[in-house]
Amino acid sequence: MTLEEVQQWTNSRPNLAHALGIEITAVADDHLEGRMPVDGRTHQPMGLLHGGASVALAETLGSVAAALRVDRSKQACVGLEINANHIKGVREGWVRGRATPVHIGRSTQVWEIRITHEETGALVCLSRITMAVIDLPGANAKTA
Repeated sequence: MTLEEVQQWTNSRPNLAHALGIEITAVADDHLEGRMPVDGRTHQPMGLLHGGASVALAETLGSVAAALRVDRSKQACVGLEINANHIKGVREGWVRGRATPVHIGRSTQVWEIRITHEETGALVCLSRITMAVIDLPGANAKTA
């Protein structure tokens, strides 16, 4: 899929990524990139980027990247496990995430997501997500 097609697909209905201002910015064979604003939507009470918002960015990027690796008419990718190490606080601007594959298998995928501050390049969060690849109901049914 092209970047424009991915953006249209991910914005086709209201979702958490849309509410947080997450944008997909690059699609390539070996990675997927996106960014998210650091503002009132993504702050925790002390005015810093909320760790949960970083995890939402990581899961969004990992999920979209994983879905691009399967035939979406027959399979879906769903989050199985995610972890995140929050390295540095951010108060404003944008953070940028880059999802790269660690393992692409038949039934699971593992993606690493590095989130950096867009202006300084400082590492903000390092996350890893494991995606389960599941068959869609009826997708593999034999026709008579």
